[in-house]
Amino acid sequence: MNKTEARYANLLESRRVAGEILSYHFEEIKFKIGERCWYTPDFFVVKQNCLEVHEVKGFMRDDARVKIKSARYRYPFFNWFLCYYKNKKIGWNIEEVK
Repeated sequence: MNKTEARYANLLESRRVAGEILSYHFEEIKFKIGERCWYTPDFFVVKQNCLEVHEVKGFMRDDARVKIKSARYRYPFFNWFLCYYKNKKIGWNIEEVK
């Protein structure tokens, strides 16, 4: 886990303790998105009424954007999010992948 992912894990842990989420898992699932092409998201988040996939990025490369959008298209029954840490004043920017 890199520093940004560890910082996001701390956020998820505080949400778990507060009861907002049931659990979270780091790089524990893998999605097949094509022939010999797989996508492993950073975090899989379990909530009371839904399952979420969270991808944490310091910056976005084109191949990563294509993979997460392909996975979102192939597995629409999960809620998909891109998470960026802006700075201490702003904090996290969490946007839903559409």
